[in-house]
Amino acid sequence: MVLEATVILLDNSEFMRNGDLLPTRFLAQADAVGLLAETKTSMNPENTVGLMTIAGKGPEVLVTATQDGGKILSCLHEVKISGETDLVHGIQVAQLALKHRQNKNQRQRIVAFIGSPLKEDEKTLVRLGKKLKKNNVSVDVVSFGESEDNEDRLSKFVDAVGGGDNNHLLSVPSGPHILLSDAIMNSAILHGEGFGAAEGGAGEGGAGAGPSQYEFGVDPSLDPELAMALRMSMEEERARQAASAPSTSAAPAESLPSVPESAEPKSAAAGGAGDDEDALLQQALALSAQKEDVEMEDAKKAEKAAESGPQVVTRAEQAEQAGEDEEMDEEAAIAKAIEMSMRQEEQGKDGK
Repeated sequence: MVLEATVILLDNSEFMRNGDLLPTRFLAQADAVGLLAETKTSMNPENTVGLMTIAGKGPEVLVTATQDGGKILSCLHEVKISGETDLVHGIQVAQLALKHRQNKNQRQRIVAFIGSPLKEDEKTLVRLGKKLKKNNVSVDVVSFGESEDNEDRLSKFVDAVGGGDNNHLLSVPSGPHILLSDAIMNSAILHGEGFGAAEGGAGEGGAGAGPSQYEFGVDPSLDPELAMALRMSMEEERARQAASAPSTSAAPAESLPSVPESAEPKSAAAGGAGDDEDALLQQALALSAQKEDVEMEDAKKAEKAAESGPQVVTRAEQAEQAGEDEEMDEEAAIAKAIEMSMRQEEQGKDGK
C-alpha cells in the first residue's frame, strides 16, 4: 500500500448552494470528501488526511494531518458557505502543510474539489503546476457544477503537475441522477495509480462510467474485512475442490469394471470430451447391470435354501426314528434272551 499524506481542499463558495447535484453541491461534495477521507486512512494505517477550505475570507485549515477519518466528518458540519474560491492560495497553503508533515517517507498529495468558476488564468495555473511538480506533490482535481468552463484550464494545470497515472482530473457533469461520491468511487482518485490507464486514462471523467467490477462485488477499500473473508472462503473452496479432484478421478478407475467392446459407443474413435462422458456412462450402466445380476443370484440362493430347509428337518426326524427303532430292537432281543434262559432252567428242573 502507498504511504501517503493527503490534504483535501473543500470548495465552500456561494456556488455550493446550487441544487444541480442532489441535494446541493455542498452536501454532495461533503459526502464525497467523507468517503475519500475514510478510504485514504483505511488503505494504510500510517496514512494521514487533512482538510481545509478555499473560499470565504481566505484559505483556512480545519483539520491538520490526522489518521482519524471521523475528525474530517465532524468538521464538515461546521463549514460555512461564503465568498469566492481562491484555488492558488489554497494550494499554496496545502503545499506548506505537506512540507511540514511528520513522516517524511509519506508521499504528498492534494485533492482539490472545484465547484465554482475559476478566477485564475491558464498561465497562473500552469506556473503553479510546475512548482508542485518540482516539489514532488501530486494533485487530483474533482471538477463539478462548472466543469465545462473550468475543464480546459484545469486540464492544463494537471498536465503541468505531471499528468500520467499519478495526477488526475475528474470532471463530473451536473444532473439529478449523478452522485459525486459514486463518480469518485469509480475513478482513479480513489483507487490510486494504474487505475486511470485501465479505465481509459486520467482526465476522462468517471461519472459516465458504469459501476466498478470488484471481486465478489465488494469494494475492499470500503470493507476490507468482508473482502478478506470472502477471498479466504473462496481459496478454501478451491483448495477443497483441488484435493477432492484426484480422489474422484481415481475412484471410477478402481471400482468400475472394464466395459466390453460391445458396450462402447460407436463414436469412441472421434475422441473428445463427449466420448469420455459416454464411456463413463457405459461403465456406470455396466456396473449397475452387474449389481442387479448379483442381487438376482442371491435371491435364487435364498429361495433354494428356503426350499431345502424342510428336507433337512425331515431327514433329522427320520434319523431320530431310526434310533428309536434300534433301541426297540435291542430291548426286544434282551427280553427274548431272558425268556429263553428261563425256559431252559424250567426244562432242566423237569428233567430232574
